[in-house]
Amino acid sequence: MIGIESLLLYILLGCFVGIAAGLLGIGGGGIIVPSLVTIFAMQGMDSENIIHLALGTSMATIIVTSFSSFRAHHKKGAVLWSVFKMMTPGIIIGTFLATFLASLLSSFYLAIFFSIFMAYVSIQMFINKKPKPSRKLLDSKGQFTAGTIIGAISAMVSIGGGSLTVPYLIWQNVDIRKAIGTSASIGFPIAVSGTIGFIINGWSNTDLSNYTLGYVSLPAFFFVAICSYFTAPIGVKLAHSLPVGIVKRVFSLLLVSLSVKMLFSFI
Repeated sequence: MIGIESLLLYILLGCFVGIAAGLLGIGGGGIIVPSLVTIFAMQGMDSENIIHLALGTSMATIIVTSFSSFRAHHKKGAVLWSVFKMMTPGIIIGTFLATFLASLLSSFYLAIFFSIFMAYVSIQMFINKKPKPSRKLLDSKGQFTAGTIIGAISAMVSIGGGSLTVPYLIWQNVDIRKAIGTSASIGFPIAVSGTIGFIINGWSNTDLSNYTLGYVSLPAFFFVAICSYFTAPIGVKLAHSLPVGIVKRVFSLLLVSLSVKMLFSFI
């Protein structure tokens, strides 16, 4: 059974993720995955599937946050739906197939891959490096290929793709606001496809007595998603009063710390 302590931790995690998402414009996978690994370990879950469950649950929460986000961006006219349509087929294929690869890897190797990728994201966030716009939008074939790659990596580390999609679109001379809005819309098919993939691949691990469906923990999904949905507006307000550049650097150090802690728990 899941104790009250775990439920409180899910709520706190969801609140923190929502604020971070609103403040920094990022998805919560970098926080959610290592945090869930710690919480699941406290519950005595099998270490062999613990990261798979964290990845699948994190991906499920992104369905809610990305849906809310892209609706808001759409109302402001900040979504390039033509790019969305070209990238989405590749996004769906890449994300879904990568969940099969993730299911074949042990938690140890997934932890290594996750930590390396989060280190890369943290460094980019810390130095605030932005790609130089250098070309026009690629054709449908190029967007499909890019979508497949972004979807595959997103599934392996359970992110909405923002850390990859935004720089990719800026590189194609897309305005930063439209790059963020389009990235938010692309996060939705990533999350849906990834969640379905993790449920299918983890179906043999379904345990309704512990409220797990495939590689998705239903209580964690519910409380983290709901709380992050309602606290994201707080982060948006803070973004207009706090020095976001400094906050990003502090947050990047937090991502590295969480990833390293998770990695060492498997060594």
